[in-house]
Amino acid sequence: MSRELHIVGFQVGRETYGVPITSLHEIVRVPEITAVPDAPDYLEGVINLRGKIVSVMDLRKRFGEKQASLKKQNRILVVEHGGRLAGLIVDSASEVLKIPADAVEPPPAVFQEGGLNCVTGLGKVGGRLVVLLDMSKLLAPATLQTGGEAAEKKNAKQEARAAAGR
Repeated sequence: MSRELHIVGFQVGRETYGVPITSLHEIVRVPEITAVPDAPDYLEGVINLRGKIVSVMDLRKRFGEKQASLKKQNRILVVEHGGRLAGLIVDSASEVLKIPADAVEPPPAVFQEGGLNCVTGLGKVGGRLVVLLDMSKLLAPATLQTGGEAAEKKNAKQEARAAAGR
């Protein structure tokens, strides 16, 4: 008996990506997004989802697409990771895919070298490839980078003040 992966498929640009259905909380239309100062450019801001504040990342920008404008068919995939909700803006959410475990290939080394270490594998579904994403790696860099960079800037400012005061 072969295992099947249950994946939520969605489009970003021309590619189909997938996340485990177990990490999906819900799919919503894009509401008004409140910007957050000093956030990386792919972090659009936050939304109020029935009383919960959810940070929203634009996957098109996260994957390096420069011209990312919102359209009517855009959706936010609200995913749960580590007990927290996060929103991912995608071009469109397509379907739930059932991929046999033996139809998933490990990611090519070029993904790791290119900094896209959030790819866990490539699933083969009906003649097309679905890029499978690891939520922990996709969401973690945003928090690590902003926190780390902010701390570095703060330390640099403190050192500059201390040097000026001498």
